[in-house]
Amino acid sequence: MKKHQQTAYAILRITMGVNFLAHGLVRLPKLNSFRDWMLNAFSKSILPDWSVYAWASVLPFLEFAIGFLLIIGWQTFRATLAGALIIIILIFGSCMVENWDWAATQMVYALFFYFLISHIENNSFAIDTKK
Repeated sequence: MKKHQQTAYAILRITMGVNFLAHGLVRLPKLNSFRDWMLNAFSKSILPDWSVYAWASVLPFLEFAIGFLLIIGWQTFRATLAGALIIIILIFGSCMVENWDWAATQMVYALFFYFLISHIENNSFAIDTKK
């Protein structure tokens, strides 16, 4: 039974990794237009433009890095914590623009990260696995 749990954990970890990596990967080549989109999307929020600009500038790099770490299974616990913190920040931003659909989707991500963090003992198919 333990092997099945480890396999399921690896599949979910890698799936979340691919999701995050792909988010970063598609945004990096068009970083300027992504920042412009974010500034426009948050133009009527209480968030200052400089904070939206800064977040939009670093988010794709964070997504890419966390995704890569999750895929290869290195620093898995730290990567899942970082991913969960990003989701918290994204939920806050979604609420600031009253986009409840975004927030609802991000809550699903939060549940996935909860599972990954709370079942870290099943992280066997990874670089950081202790034998």
